[in-house]
Amino acid sequence: MELGMIGLGKMGGSMALRLLRHGHTAIGFDLSAQVVSEYEKSGMTGADSLETLVMQCTLPRHIWMMVPAGDAVDATIAALAPMLEEGDVLIDGGNSDYRNTIRRARALNDQGIMLVDAGTSGGIWGLEEGY
Repeated sequence: MELGMIGLGKMGGSMALRLLRHGHTAIGFDLSAQVVSEYEKSGMTGADSLETLVMQCTLPRHIWMMVPAGDAVDATIAALAPMLEEGDVLIDGGNSDYRNTIRRARALNDQGIMLVDAGTSGGIWGLEEGY
């Protein structure tokens, strides 16, 4: 399985590592180039921009966003949507308000893009125990 991962903080980074440890492909982007570089040492394919991440993902794309709920999710979706294609899947792993998810999903659905709301927990134990 291949997954694009946006946001390589404690949760997103650990999720990317867990995927890699279990034989999956992870392509990651973070606002910090240094963070991306660190995860590349573990086998993750790094992306220096959202555009690069989108281009590196195989169609149909599956992109997981681990960014803070609220404006950061809206900004990330606004940046990604013009680059995505029908059949692509965006996953919001944050703790978004369901009403925002409904609004976002309706807008993306018009482009044939699926939005999955998958609020994720697991904390620092997630790397070993799962999310």
